[in-house]
Amino acid sequence: MTKFGELIDVDIPVLINFYQQDKNTDTVLKTLKDISATVGAKAKIIKIDVAKNETLAEALKIKGTITYVIYKGGEMKWRQNGELNAEVLVDVLQEFIQLV
Repeated sequence: MTKFGELIDVDIPVLINFYQQDKNTDTVLKTLKDISATVGAKAKIIKIDVAKNETLAEALKIKGTITYVIYKGGEMKWRQNGELNAEVLVDVLQEFIQLV
């Protein structure tokens, strides 16, 4: 959990995609690449495999196969379960980028 704390305790928004390896993985990875290309260094984009990080997933009560969470300054600011497209996620991220 210490490493996780270091990942999220930054001044820029951190979008984390909690996922499980399945048939949607390629779509989610493309979405994350599109978001990264759009926002650049204004936000950090991270993907975390729930199966490989069970303790963290349990601590955060990650239940869905796809969960997006935005942290800023170490605090959870936004959370959504289910697949979302890059445009929606960029719009949400922009709200937190504006607060920098």
